[in-house]
Amino acid sequence: MSKAPSTPATRLLKERNISYSEHFYTYEDHGGTAVAARSLGADEHAVVKTLVMEDEAGRPLVVLMHGDRDVSTKTLARQIGCKTVQICKPDVAQKHSGYLVGGTSPFGTRKVMPVFVERTILELERIYINGGSRGFLVGIAPADLEKIIKVTAVDVALAC
Repeated sequence: MSKAPSTPATRLLKERNISYSEHFYTYEDHGGTAVAARSLGADEHAVVKTLVMEDEAGRPLVVLMHGDRDVSTKTLARQIGCKTVQICKPDVAQKHSGYLVGGTSPFGTRKVMPVFVERTILELERIYINGGSRGFLVGIAPADLEKIIKVTAVDVALAC
């Protein structure tokens, strides 16, 4: 078994006394949540991707989405009062979050950014979300999200 990395995300979870489980998988470039879910034997719907996006003014934001769903950027922009929202280029996302793409966690980001969570994620019993390093997820109760960071629920999921 691998030793869990100490990341800003895991340090924040410990600081907030959040109970979490550690899950390791072999990271594959562009493998995404499908690879993680298969390796963990988990439903991809419960594996949550952390997406760093930006609005028309270049202001960064984070979206948490089910692994088996995409984000409707038009609907997201409308729901959060922006003209447009788009995914950040990898180097820009890394600059905002402090994490390598593929290892981005919504916890302990370099910049404080608004975090939007697909509402149905909050209805799950347990989610698996990046722990701040490629190939490393943490399992937490969705109710704990709000104990760690301020989140705003949105309805922006699209079937893949």
